[in-house]
Amino acid sequence: MPVVASFIYRDGKRAEELPLSPMPISFNENEFAWIGLHAPTAEEMAALQEAFGLHQLAVEDALNSQQIAKVDIYGEQLFVVAKTAHLEGDKILYGETSLFVGRHHIISVRQGSARAHTELRSQLEASPQLLQKGPDYVLHAIIDFIVDGYLPVVQTIEDKVLAMEKHMLVAFLGREEIRRIFRLRRQVILFQRILGPMSEVVGKLVHLELPCIDEHARPYFRDVHDHVRRVDALVSGLREVITSVFEASNLLEQQRQGTITRQLAAWAAILAVPTAIAGIYGMNFRNMPELDTRYGYFAVLGTIAALCSFLFYRFKKAGWI
Repeated sequence: MPVVASFIYRDGKRAEELPLSPMPISFNENEFAWIGLHAPTAEEMAALQEAFGLHQLAVEDALNSQQIAKVDIYGEQLFVVAKTAHLEGDKILYGETSLFVGRHHIISVRQGSARAHTELRSQLEASPQLLQKGPDYVLHAIIDFIVDGYLPVVQTIEDKVLAMEKHMLVAFLGREEIRRIFRLRRQVILFQRILGPMSEVVGKLVHLELPCIDEHARPYFRDVHDHVRRVDALVSGLREVITSVFEASNLLEQQRQGTITRQLAAWAAILAVPTAIAGIYGMNFRNMPELDTRYGYFAVLGTIAALCSFLFYRFKKAGWI
């Protein structure tokens, strides 16, 4: 069985390892079991179902990696599904952690989650006063651990967007960079769809009367709820930043194109002067009075230079050149 850890805790301290079998297990009042699994099979979950009286529907949901975040009540037991997230490149990958909570047990089943609970277990074992309070405090710690994992994802995406924004100010965004903006925007939108159900889950743990959740544990869940809402606010702001980067890129590109267009128009107007005069004198007419002028050539060149200089001055003053 892919068991990461399976221990009995007595008075908040690790007492002994719990071998898993389909036989029902009895606990004393000051004991509970914390079992951590990673991608178990149906047969392995069936053994846990027999040992702890897990509901069949909850077991099926734990084996299905396409569940949304939710809270279900089965008799005196609580079933919670929390969504995990981690970033690979520009893509956010999601996993699930299913939690079976009873009076004397908490079972975590990870599917597709990149972060193990080993470090979290060590931190809690260093604080026996929290473990002594029971499985609901372990439930809080696991959900808080999952929500804390959201923040590095948002911060990494934000750093990437700000880097693109800085690049946008000095150069055009290429086709691939524009595609990347839309990919990041899509990832942020999908992430918001995950945060909504997660906020509802933690909200239920705060406000509803649920089995296995002690009244004194609610302030802890309220703190996690604040964390979820803070991440949701950051994601909403990040989505607006991504949109503004794209819009600002379009505006700057239009401005640069307008500047180039004005420059081309200004130089075209300047070059039109010698072109027009040269075109007139290039016509093959026999009787043109200026042809016999002694200093006509120099006068025409001077006129061309004067007109071009005047136009250059005016366009330069207007900011077109």
